[in-house]
Amino acid sequence: MATKRTHIMVCGGTGCVSSRSLEIVDSFRTKLIEKGYQDEITVIKTGCFGFCGQGPIIKIHPDNVFYVQVGMDDIDEIIDEHIIKGRTVSRLLYKEPETHRPLPKHDDMSFYKKQYRIALRNCGLINPEDINEYIAFGGYEALGMALTEYTPEKVIEIVKDSGLRGRGGGGFSTGLKWEYTRKPPSDQKYVICNADEGDPGAFMDRSILEGDPHSVIEAMTIAGYAIGASVGIVYIRAEYPLAIKRLEVALEQAREFGLLGKNIFESGFSFDINIKLGAGAFVCGEETALIHSVEGSRGEPTKKPPFPSIEGYHKKPTSVNNVETLANIPPIITKGAEWFHAIGTEKSKGTKVFALAGKINNVGLVEVPMGTTLREIIYDIGGGIIDGKAFKAVQTGGPSGGVITTVDLDTPIDYESLRAIGSMMGSGGMIVMDEDDCMVNIAKFYLDFTQDESCGKCTPCRLGTKRMFEILEKITKGKGTMKDIEKLRSLGHAVKDSALCGLGQTAPNPVLSTLDYFYDEYLAHIVDKKCPAGACKALAKYKIDPVKCIGCSACARVCPVSCIDGKPKGKYVINEDECISCGACFTACRFDAVIKP
Repeated sequence: MATKRTHIMVCGGTGCVSSRSLEIVDSFRTKLIEKGYQDEITVIKTGCFGFCGQGPIIKIHPDNVFYVQVGMDDIDEIIDEHIIKGRTVSRLLYKEPETHRPLPKHDDMSFYKKQYRIALRNCGLINPEDINEYIAFGGYEALGMALTEYTPEKVIEIVKDSGLRGRGGGGFSTGLKWEYTRKPPSDQKYVICNADEGDPGAFMDRSILEGDPHSVIEAMTIAGYAIGASVGIVYIRAEYPLAIKRLEVALEQAREFGLLGKNIFESGFSFDINIKLGAGAFVCGEETALIHSVEGSRGEPTKKPPFPSIEGYHKKPTSVNNVETLANIPPIITKGAEWFHAIGTEKSKGTKVFALAGKINNVGLVEVPMGTTLREIIYDIGGGIIDGKAFKAVQTGGPSGGVITTVDLDTPIDYESLRAIGSMMGSGGMIVMDEDDCMVNIAKFYLDFTQDESCGKCTPCRLGTKRMFEILEKITKGKGTMKDIEKLRSLGHAVKDSALCGLGQTAPNPVLSTLDYFYDEYLAHIVDKKCPAGACKALAKYKIDPVKCIGCSACARVCPVSCIDGKPKGKYVINEDECISCGACFTACRFDAVIKP
C-alpha cells in the first residue's frame, strides 16, 4: 500500500459528531474520489482534539494546519485550496480573541501552549477504531514489557514509585491499591474500570474511551497481571453509545491480535474484559455502589472496611480504577516511574485532565501538570470570561466540590491545595461563573442534582440533602429568613459528618462554600428580597427607563403574559406583579430602555 502524502484528521468526538463531523468525513472521502485524489490523500476519523468550543475541527498532516468550526460547505474549498493548490484557507483558522490574528498551527494557540498530554496523548492523533494506529504509536509495548520483563511485584513497585493517584476524585495511591488487592489469597480476582462519569459538565473519561480505548484496555490488562486477576470489567453508563461502540471494536481487535485472551505474549498470563452497562446513577461512581450494580443489585454503597481490595466483586479482591487513572499506566511502564514522578507537585504527581465549561471563551478538554494555577487555566488556556465580563467563581469537583473565588485564583491545582480552600479535585469538572451567575441559585442547582441522585440508603443523605434543597428553593423565591441560614449550616455539617458514602459526605460542599464566600448574596435574597445577579426569576423584576423609552412597543409585542402597558410613541411600563421575568422584553429592546434587575 502506497504511503499517503496528506492525512486529513477529522474530530470524531461526541461534541463534533453532534455537529455532523462524521458526515464531513464521508463527504471528504466522496469528493476526493471524484477528484481522483483517493490514492494520495486519506481521511481519518480521530478522537477529541479537546478544543470543543471550536468544533468541528480538522487538522491537516504533515502541514500541521488546524481548521476550526468547519461545516459541510467548507469541504470543497479545503480540497481545492489546501489539498490541491497548497494554500491555507485563512478564514477557517482559529483567531486569538485579543489580537484576532489567525493561527494555522495548534502549537501556537494559547489553549494548547500550557498543556501536557499524557492521558490524552493519542486523542486527536489516531483512529480509535484501528489497533494498528495505536500500535504504531507505541501501543501495547507497556504490556509486552510488563509480561516479559517484570514480575507482578515489580509492576506494582513502578506504579507506586511514580506517585500516580486515583483520578476519580479520591486521590488514593494507585500502586498501593494494586498492592492491597494482590496480597489476599483468592482463586479469582477482578479489575474494574470505572467509566461511570456523571458529574454535570464532565466528559474526560468518555473522551478518552472515544479517542483512545486501547490505552485503557492495555492498562487493565497490566493491572490484571499485577494483582493476579484474569477478568476485567468496564462499567460504563449506557448513555455513552459512541464510547461503548469504540470500546467494543477495540476489545474485538485486541482479541484478534492475541492481546486479550489466553496466554498473552506466550507468558502464561490470561486476561479478558467484559462491558457492563450502567443506568446512569451518580452514586455508582462510588466503588462499592458500582460493584453492587455490576453484580445486578441496586446501586447502593456499603460501609468500609472491608474495602473492595479485600472483598469486592462477588466477595473477591477487586481493584477499581477510573478511566483517566488507567490511561496513565502504559506510559509510566514504558518511560519509567522517575519520568512521571518528575511532573507535578511534591504530593500530586503527573497531570490532570479537566473539562473546562461555563462562562469561558475556550470550552474544552485540557490536560495540565499538577501545580498549574487556576488563573493559568481560566485566563491563559481558557481565554478568559465570555464578553469580557468579571470572573466570579469556579466550581471544581462538580457537585462534590466547592466554589473558588478571585482571592484563590493563584492556588496551584493539586489534591491538598484544593482541599485546603474548601474545594476538591473531584474527577475533573471545572465550571466557570461570571458576574451574571447567582451563587445561591448555583448552590440550589447542585443540591437539586445530589438530592435527586441520592440512593436513599442512609437518612442523612436521603433527607438532609432534600431539606437543604427545600431551604435554598425558599430563599431563591424571596421567602427565606435568617434562621434558614443557620439551618443550612447545621444541616450541611450534619450530613458531612454522618452520611454513609462520599456522595452524601461531600453533597453540602457547594452550599457551605457559597455561604462562606458569598454570604452577602444570601443576605440580599433574604433581607432585601433581591437577587443581585438577576438570575432568580421570582426576585427578578424588569423595569423600563422612561428617559430611554421611545415608545416603539417592541417590548410589549414580545411579552408572553401581556404585562407591559403603554401606547406607541408614548412611555411603556411593566406591571411587576404580573411579570414572570422571562427577559423577552430585555432582549427585544434596542435602546437599552429595559433595565435588567
